[in-house]
Amino acid sequence: MINKPTPKLKKQSKDKFKLTQLQTIFEYLSKKIATATMVSKATKVPQKNICRYKKDLEKRGLIMELEKKTCKVTGFKAWYLTTNPDLFIQPVTNQLNLF
Repeated sequence: MINKPTPKLKKQSKDKFKLTQLQTIFEYLSKKIATATMVSKATKVPQKNICRYKKDLEKRGLIMELEKKTCKVTGFKAWYLTTNPDLFIQPVTNQLNLF
């Protein structure tokens, strides 16, 4: 019996894996409004990772919490998120426009 050398598998870099998960979350939330748990269930990205990516997206102004209501998965109150800029709610300002 001849031992054939097994091909070496290319390891996926940590950064590429992170980017892929981030892209998956971003694309999902651009089409649907969902909680982090709902996104996790639909995309198979761990919820802890989603929370971390959410912070990154918030710093860049690419995600918005639309409303806090009961999650369809957990039954607890949670923020529904979106990355669709057409759905972003503009903050209400009480400042008078003088000019």
